[in-house]
Amino acid sequence: MATRSRSSPRFRAGSAGGRNAMISIRTEDIDIGELIGEARQRGVGAIVVFDGIVRDDDIREMELEAYRDVAEKELGRIAGDAKEKFGLLTVDIVHRVGRLSVGENILVTVVGAAHRREAYEGSRFIIEEIKAGVPIWKKEIRKDGSSWVEGDRG
Repeated sequence: MATRSRSSPRFRAGSAGGRNAMISIRTEDIDIGELIGEARQRGVGAIVVFDGIVRDDDIREMELEAYRDVAEKELGRIAGDAKEKFGLLTVDIVHRVGRLSVGENILVTVVGAAHRREAYEGSRFIIEEIKAGVPIWKKEIRKDGSSWVEGDRG
């Protein structure tokens, strides 16, 4: 069963094997080093980190919104599916919301597996699943205006 602490924006999604996945949607920046340190556990021989950042291609800022309750449940489901399908031992998914500047972290995933192939494949699966169906929206703010970005739904 999932639990949520009042003092922390973290949501723990239970799953079999390894520690529980850390799922978080928040405005604060992400401590990638901390996530990597937590993923270093017995049996983990490979850790893959994905860090999606606000890119500098005419974008001044990005605004992200989420349907938080549904998004957290979907992220938890995706983490569980990835652990089961690829034998991942650890999965952390942290997605930011709010207004972000160029160079800031948007999405960080950290996966740990016994071997690199599973870690890479699991990481890719997680990113593709998030893009395909988690209710998180982004608006790109440019010098000449702004527009909402269509998701990868197909």
